[in-house]
Amino acid sequence: MSVTAARGFEAAGVAVGLKSSGNKDVAVVVNRGPLKAGAAVFTSNRAKANPIIWSQQAIQDGVVEAIVLNSGGANCFTGSFGFQTTHQTAERAAELLGVSAGDVLVCSTGLIGTGDEVFRAKVLDGVELGIAGLSTDGGVAASEAIMTTDSRAKRSVVTRDGWTIGGMAKGAGMLAPGLATMLVVITTDAVLDAAGADAALRSATRVSFDRLDSDGCMSTNDQVTLLVSGASAVAPAPEEFAEALAEVCLDLASQLQGDAEGASHDITIAVTNAASEDDAVEVGRSVARNNLFKAAIFGNDPNWGRVLAAIGTTDAAFDPYDVDVWMNGVRVCTAGGPDRPREDVDLTPRATHLVIDLKVGESAATILTNDLTHDYVHENSAYSS
Repeated sequence: MSVTAARGFEAAGVAVGLKSSGNKDVAVVVNRGPLKAGAAVFTSNRAKANPIIWSQQAIQDGVVEAIVLNSGGANCFTGSFGFQTTHQTAERAAELLGVSAGDVLVCSTGLIGTGDEVFRAKVLDGVELGIAGLSTDGGVAASEAIMTTDSRAKRSVVTRDGWTIGGMAKGAGMLAPGLATMLVVITTDAVLDAAGADAALRSATRVSFDRLDSDGCMSTNDQVTLLVSGASAVAPAPEEFAEALAEVCLDLASQLQGDAEGASHDITIAVTNAASEDDAVEVGRSVARNNLFKAAIFGNDPNWGRVLAAIGTTDAAFDPYDVDVWMNGVRVCTAGGPDRPREDVDLTPRATHLVIDLKVGESAATILTNDLTHDYVHENSAYSS
């Protein structure tokens, strides 16, 4: 049930005509308490959508009563009118819920530049319909309402001894660090304060969403939000909660990777024996963003030379002539030279595992990406809604 798996939460997903398909397009998630703590992380893109600007201000006090999300329009680069739309969205929800507008977060996703008078009216209608339809079974509908080019809803639930974390996510393109073209809402009935929620969320996103780099493109609307109700009355140890939260985030990130636009391979890039974690991330990301490598994987070609060429553009510490590369369990390169024949590597499965052994230290990192396909190009040349 995703965001309503944890106690203390109600949700809804409704259709108000923002999507030409007629599918659900406005979601509302409400925290009934007793705690109303919240934390959020946002895109690092300097070009930010109006809901991001609003939510970054609203989250400052660590109190979140509700969150309203819409698909079918990003409300980004829509000027002061668009910011007023976001403000009115929060105010309408606050009025209906009897809370402060400053404690309502807002998220939007869809085409940049969409957010006119018709958009505003439909979003406000969605707020009213959504709040009227709130229920403890509304998590599935809410997860469906935030989809854009997604082929399926993404949900995850982890239960520990007396407490639960549940989450929903959307995203299928523009998946790059600084989050991705993603909206994520995570709820928990564990007992923790806003500072603890913030620390756990940043720790979890650092090793999950921030290491999902499907196509190297960073969105304007990314937001990952954690809501805390405390309804279980159980206060887990900080490290226990952080571990469970990371599990949910990694699961959702993997689902986002598996639904990336047009992809035919899900590529896991594991960089080992690096001098530092930052070096490992930089090396992994250089490969994840290398179109030649990604095109080779699409063609089922274990072209390890493109891997070495990509990592050679980084500032990471390593000797290019002392690197091993493995593809789907076969070492194709050792000490900067050929090892096993390319025909020994089977790249026909969707799951593709690349290991890069830098041999200079003890640090490691994993980056998630996808191949570059004809379908990706077609979908992003045709997408307009």
